[in-house]
Amino acid sequence: MNDYKALKTFLMAAEKRNFAQVARELDITPAGVSRAIAALEEDLGVQLFVRTTRQVSLTTDGAVFAAQIQPAVEALENARRDVKNAHKADQGRLRISAPTWLGKTVLPPILSGFRELYPKMSFEVSLSDGLVNIVDDDYDLAIRISAAPSDKFTIWRKIRIVRRILVAAPGSRFADMEHPSELSPDDCLAYSGESRRETWVLSDGGSTVSISAGRAFSANNGEVLADMAADGAGIAMLPGFHIAEHIRSGRLIHVLRDWSPPDLWLTLYYPPYQALPPRIATFSKFFEEQLPAHMVILD
Repeated sequence: MNDYKALKTFLMAAEKRNFAQVARELDITPAGVSRAIAALEEDLGVQLFVRTTRQVSLTTDGAVFAAQIQPAVEALENARRDVKNAHKADQGRLRISAPTWLGKTVLPPILSGFRELYPKMSFEVSLSDGLVNIVDDDYDLAIRISAAPSDKFTIWRKIRIVRRILVAAPGSRFADMEHPSELSPDDCLAYSGESRRETWVLSDGGSTVSISAGRAFSANNGEVLADMAADGAGIAMLPGFHIAEHIRSGRLIHVLRDWSPPDLWLTLYYPPYQALPPRIATFSKFFEEQLPAHMVILD
């Protein structure tokens, strides 16, 4: 980084017009500043400063050179700072992807509590109900509620089980069904990241039944499916947090109680780090510790 230091010294001298002041701010000797500038002039083959006994001033070449390199030096300084902060547990930036519902209701108080402890941390949060490519999209970590992960190129950390149940509107023809075979694909409201059909696998502990869902309706948002089911459009298979308020208000009821789909997992996943950077590991631990206080309706 010797070239970077020489350029930084030059830019500071161009701003201060005083080698002694530059030396004090950089904690080097005035002679060290003069040598750095002289070496840069020799390398460029031009004179950058006019020196007098009282002050220094930029030559025309020096002014042009300063204007051209300043953005690059500032960008390099920002990059150096970000890399150094990335290896500190109490400062830096985190880019997080989270599901829409969790990002709107659960994540804000956790982030606020974390920033109270680590005020130098900053966050960029993106909400999406679909899976993201954490490497290509440049996220530090993602929070997901999904089936068991199959991606072998990322690191997964399972936080807790998320149960799903089948729900429908009370008084609808779905309320009294006793077996999944009574359902048609048109009755089943599908959840799909691409808003397409899905296959439900239901078990009563002994038998297993597979049902095609989403022929009539599918969506990539749980709140939309819960509202459609509450309006009598069909049966939805959703995690408890999407339908808790509907069940409390009586708009939805648990149907086909003896039949359950596989559980989902709330999971943190990361790019393929050899070891989690301290700021990411610190936030992950805090998130896991704080989650039960803010997401009690999952169980």
